[in-house]
Amino acid sequence: MLLSGAQILVEELVRNGVKTVFGYPGGTVLDIYDELYKNAHRLEHVISAHEQGAAHAADGYARVSGRTGVVIATSGPGATNLVTGIANAYLDSVPLVAITGNVAVSLLGRDSFQEVDIVGITQPIVKHSYIIRDVAELEFVVSEAFKIAGSGRKGPVLIDIPKSAQRDKCEYHGGFGFSAAPVPEVPDLTKALEAVSRCRKPYIYCGGGVVAAGAGDEVLSLSKRLSAPIGLSMMGLTAIPNSYGLNLGMCGMHGKYAATVAQSEADLMIAVGVRFSDRATGNIAEYTKSCTVIHIDIDDAELGKNVPSMIDLCGDAKVILTRLNEALPPMRNEEWVARVTELKKRDEAPGDDSFTPANIIRAVRESAGGDTVVATDVGQHQMWVMQHYAFEKPGTLLTSGGLGTMGFGLGAAIGGCIARGREKTVLFTGDGCFGMNLNELATAVSQKTPVLIILINNGVLGMVRQWQTMFYSERYSSTTLRRKTDFVKLAEAFGAAGRAVYTMDELREVLNGGLPEDGPFLADCRIDMNEMVFPMIPPGGSVKEIKLSQEMMI
Repeated sequence: MLLSGAQILVEELVRNGVKTVFGYPGGTVLDIYDELYKNAHRLEHVISAHEQGAAHAADGYARVSGRTGVVIATSGPGATNLVTGIANAYLDSVPLVAITGNVAVSLLGRDSFQEVDIVGITQPIVKHSYIIRDVAELEFVVSEAFKIAGSGRKGPVLIDIPKSAQRDKCEYHGGFGFSAAPVPEVPDLTKALEAVSRCRKPYIYCGGGVVAAGAGDEVLSLSKRLSAPIGLSMMGLTAIPNSYGLNLGMCGMHGKYAATVAQSEADLMIAVGVRFSDRATGNIAEYTKSCTVIHIDIDDAELGKNVPSMIDLCGDAKVILTRLNEALPPMRNEEWVARVTELKKRDEAPGDDSFTPANIIRAVRESAGGDTVVATDVGQHQMWVMQHYAFEKPGTLLTSGGLGTMGFGLGAAIGGCIARGREKTVLFTGDGCFGMNLNELATAVSQKTPVLIILINNGVLGMVRQWQTMFYSERYSSTTLRRKTDFVKLAEAFGAAGRAVYTMDELREVLNGGLPEDGPFLADCRIDMNEMVFPMIPPGGSVKEIKLSQEMMI
C-alpha cells in the first residue's frame, strides 16, 4: 500500500495504541495535521495554547494512562518550545514521543525559515532521536521510537520529520513490530540476603522506579516481612498507601521528620528505583555513614552514581523484590518498629482551623477522595502537598521532580484529566508558577476539563524567598512580586469560574458548593507571605542540622 509519510505516521500512531496526541500546528507539519483532520475518528488531537503546555500535557497523560505520551510541534520556535517539556520527561523517566516538523531535506543546513537543528539541541535530554531523510525509514523509526520510549528506564524520544518526508510516498507494510524487551536476568542475591539477615534496623527507600515497575505490593510485602519502615522520594510518593502504618512519608530536604531520622539510624537501606538526588541525600558522607546500602534499579548507570552502594542489583524491581520476598524468612524487629512509631508522632501537627497551607491541602484531600489525580507546580506549595496530601494510589500525583519546572502543573493536569476520561482533577499551584503557563487556561476551558485549581497565593516567589530569609539575611532580591493580577477576573476572562478565598470556611463553601463539571474552577487562596516549609535540612547538610520550625532558625 503506497502512502505518504504523513499517512504512515498516523497509521503507526494508531498501530502503537495511541488514542490522544497533544500539539500545535504550523507550516512544516501541515501535512501531518491534514491527516489528523481526516483521522479524527481514530486519533483525538488536543491543541494547547503553547507548545510547552502541550509537552507537559503529554507528560501528564503518560503518567496517568501508563501509555507513551505523544506531542507534535512545527519546526523552529515550535520545536524549541518543546525543549523544557522534553527535559522534564527525561529527568522524571516519562515515556514520550515528540514529533517535530522541519524544512524539506533539500533546505536543511541553509538557515531556511524556521529551521533549527532540534535533534542536536535535544540530544542530551532524550533516550534517542531521529531525523527522517527518506520516507522509507519512517515506518520502522516510529515503531522503534515507541519501543525505546516505553522500555527499560522509560523516557522521551524525538522524531524530526522534514516536510519532504511527510509528502513523499513509499510502500507501507504495517508489520514492523518488536518483541517484548527481554526480561533482565535476576542478579545474584546472595550478598543482599546476607546483609538483610545481619540487620536489626532495616529501612526501605522507595522511588519513582517502584511506581514505574508497578512494584508497590512487593515493597509492602518486604516491609511487612522485615518490619521495615518505608521512606519515599517525591517521585515515589504514591508507591505505597499513606495509610500503611510503616509509611513514614517523603525523605530529604523537606521530608517528614520520621522518614529522615529513621533513615539516619538504620543499619541497612534497601533503595528501590531511586537516583539519590542531592535534595534527597544532603551530605553524602553523613547520609550513608551508619548503614549498608542495597540499591535496586533497572538503569545500571544509576548504581553507585551518587551514593556508593555496597550491593548493586540491576534489573526489574518487581522481579527482584519478588525473589527477595521468596528467599527471606520473616523478621520481627519490635524495638525498631516502636522507635519509628514514636518518631511518627513528631510529624502529627496539632489541629486548628487557621487558613494555612497544611489545612488547605488537607481540606482539599478530604473533599477529593483517594482516586483523584493531583498535579502540582514547583516550590513551597509542592512541598506542602508532599507533606500533607495523603496519597493512597499509584499514578495519582503529577509533579516535576528532577527538573523542577515552574509552569508544569496546568498542562500536566489537563493531560492527566483527559487520560482519566475528563474526570475531576486537582492542581495545586503558586502565583509565581501559575504566571508561567496560565495561558493553558484557554486549553482547559476549550477542552472542558474539570480541573480544580488551588492557587496558593502569597504574592512572592515563596521557596526562593524562604532561602533568602534563611541564608541571605532577608535580602529579598526580586522575590516580592508586587503584581496586581486579579486571578479570579483572569479566570473569568478565559471563560472559567473562580473565587478569592481567605478562610477555611470560605474554602469549604467552594469545595461543598459543587464545582463545574465541564471546565476549570480557580480558588485563589490568599495566604501569609511569611509561611515557610518545615522540616528543612539546609543544602548540603544532614539530619543533625534539621530545622523543624521558623523558631529554630534563630
